[in-house]
Amino acid sequence: DKPGSLQRGIDRVCQYAEHAVEDGFSIIILSDRSFDSSHAQIPSLLALSAVHHHLLRKGLRDNVGIIVETGDVWETHHFATLIGYGASGINPYLAFETISYMKQKGMLETELSEEYLHKNYIKAVGKELLKIFAKMGISTLQSYHGAQIFEALGIHKEVIDLHFTGTVSRIGGMKLDDIAREVMIRHRLAFPENQQ
Repeated sequence: DKPGSLQRGIDRVCQYAEHAVEDGFSIIILSDRSFDSSHAQIPSLLALSAVHHHLLRKGLRDNVGIIVETGDVWETHHFATLIGYGASGINPYLAFETISYMKQKGMLETELSEEYLHKNYIKAVGKELLKIFAKMGISTLQSYHGAQIFEALGIHKEVIDLHFTGTVSRIGGMKLDDIAREVMIRHRLAFPENQQ
């Protein structure tokens, strides 16, 4: 929660990714599963884009695929932005856990198995992604992957230049410390027992 702590966390993740590629790894998994009451997660899009651009600047990006395993992705736009900023694969584990929980608690009126419900979710996301690609005149996932064909709203130029390099942004907005404060608000809501 200290000023600059989010940037230090991002720098650490970027260094780990750089060292992994230099050590010969061909796949990096960016995961937020290890967050707990003492450690807040870096938003997945920010972590991905920071690593993607860091590796590009180092000339290492072509050597590695990046998988994002995160709880902060559940709707199609989230998937679209992650793919657009370089994700080779996405595991929305919290979406799957939510579907399973709802099935187990009888909140879904269906005889379909959890596995089948997960497959339906994946299929629905895939169909919606194809619609997004089609609206933009893109015919393949490879053409969309890493293309960054978005405009950022509400993000400060410093953050754009460093972590979302090349993204159009006509409106300024949040700096990293502002983003960190929002992350900490969500973290405190998730772990209210830690509050004094």
